[in-house]
Amino acid sequence: MHPISVRQATLNDLSTVASILSEAAFWLKQQNMTLWEENEISTKSICQDIELGLFYIAFYEDIAAGVVKFQTEDLVFWSDIPQENSAFIHRLAVRRSFAGGSVSTALMQWAVEQSRDLGKHFLRLDCAADRSRLRIVYENFGFHHHSDQQVGPYFVARYEYKVN
Repeated sequence: MHPISVRQATLNDLSTVASILSEAAFWLKQQNMTLWEENEISTKSICQDIELGLFYIAFYEDIAAGVVKFQTEDLVFWSDIPQENSAFIHRLAVRRSFAGGSVSTALMQWAVEQSRDLGKHFLRLDCAADRSRLRIVYENFGFHHHSDQQVGPYFVARYEYKVN
């Protein structure tokens, strides 16, 4: 088994990050599970997040295999909790050729370690409440269902992972 490495995305990685997100969004749309609209994951829309250092890329050998957005606050989906004890992940996406778990697991494990290094007590995420297969992936990793919430047009299941 090859180790998966994770590093912060730079502006030089902008098209790579957008490509991985677009590939995942296209696949989901084909499965009738539209998640992100094209304008939400275009290079123009994610450029600022990359400039702020929020996106990270997982590499399998030298191939960019997945991405995740890692934040230390989320006032959109988690506005009802104190922010200082949590880190948050969004936009976890894996190229289809790497689908099957090891890349997404490595990204979640990396996020847990980052959260621990920052002294956070929880790593939190949300997903569409009707995505039962994805919810099982998170639960099998060790995330626990926190609550369901309506956030604008999205009805999401919110999960937390207790960081030791």
